[in-house]
Amino acid sequence: MNRALLREAVEELGRRKLRTLLTLLGMIFGVGAIVAMLAVGEGSRREALRLVAELGLDNLIVESAKVDNEALRELRARSLGLSLADADAALAVVPGARSVAVAKEVRVNLLAAGARTATGQAYAVSPAYAEHGGLRIAQGRWFNDEDGATTAPVAVLGARLARELFPGGDALGRRIKLNHVWLEVVGVLAERALSQSEFQGVKLGLDDERLFLPWETARARLRFTPIEDEVDVLNLRLQPDASPQAAAPVLQELIRQRHGGADDWRLIVPAGLYRQHQQTQRIFTIVMASIAGVSLLVGGIGIMNIMLANVLERRREIGLKRALGARRRDLVEQFLAEALVIALAGALLGLVFGVALALAIGALAGWSVAWSPLVLVPAVAACIAVGVAFGVYPARRAAELDPIAALRSE
Repeated sequence: MNRALLREAVEELGRRKLRTLLTLLGMIFGVGAIVAMLAVGEGSRREALRLVAELGLDNLIVESAKVDNEALRELRARSLGLSLADADAALAVVPGARSVAVAKEVRVNLLAAGARTATGQAYAVSPAYAEHGGLRIAQGRWFNDEDGATTAPVAVLGARLARELFPGGDALGRRIKLNHVWLEVVGVLAERALSQSEFQGVKLGLDDERLFLPWETARARLRFTPIEDEVDVLNLRLQPDASPQAAAPVLQELIRQRHGGADDWRLIVPAGLYRQHQQTQRIFTIVMASIAGVSLLVGGIGIMNIMLANVLERRREIGLKRALGARRRDLVEQFLAEALVIALAGALLGLVFGVALALAIGALAGWSVAWSPLVLVPAVAACIAVGVAFGVYPARRAAELDPIAALRSE
């Protein structure tokens, strides 16, 4: 299709500006809806990957149940709760297990550095916890085995907590007081902001506001009630080629047997949470795609409507061209060129509208928005395909007109 034909199509449509504009609106809304839907869907997918990475796709997580003291006493008649022995057993029994980390929440009554106090959470953890939780050190170091063996009074601070306790940024080597115990700051974590505090009903770690200390140090220097679980979180990391779906039932049965069937724990499989989120996202995409498709279909019907009206109004022009030697193929190409121009204009304007709509949705609803060629190409391709498809019938009607009857028409 040459440039002269496209230029002629633009000029012809320009003579009927209002009709052309009304036809374009259907295509603009259809393409815009597709672009916005795909952009929000892509943003949701990437955000889900980022959030589930906080839990670790290769991890299996066992958490102690949060129950009141009365229910906990009843549970303790059958189970001693989550423990280091459970962690060792999981590492030995679960197929594909690579390493295990544990964490125990410490009740914070006082968190201070000199005269400055702060609010935050404290966790006693094993050295492997940083790797399992994706924690990165910005300053100083993380704990090592020697810190635990000597019950060293050391701590690592989250980025925001470090800024709150030490506004000057000189936290390393300084001393802080956790309840009645003095600790030396040996590391500060790199800051990482999360858009959500939970994913698929599972709470994510707000590590920027946390203090971490060796598990052995906490057990030796801080007070815990005998009824408490020895550890609150057991995080089992699998080999890269291991299947979380195959390992999870083994771990579940192991903990169930070791706890005498007591319901004082729960198993979290991050990979399963991600698949669940993707299934929900697919349903959302299908619904939104159906709505966008209907809008695009309405736009296509609008193109057919304007093209049929153009054929009816230009019967004499068509008859004259046929009388002067124009072939049926020439007429088909002419009217298809007009349909293509409408579709291209609708696609370009729809892209702009879709980007604006996606950004507005992201700003108002707080959703993530992401762009990729897979977001833009399908929308443009669908618009052009619909425009050309709905332009074929009017083009054939124009080509099939009898030249003599067309010249006689008013």
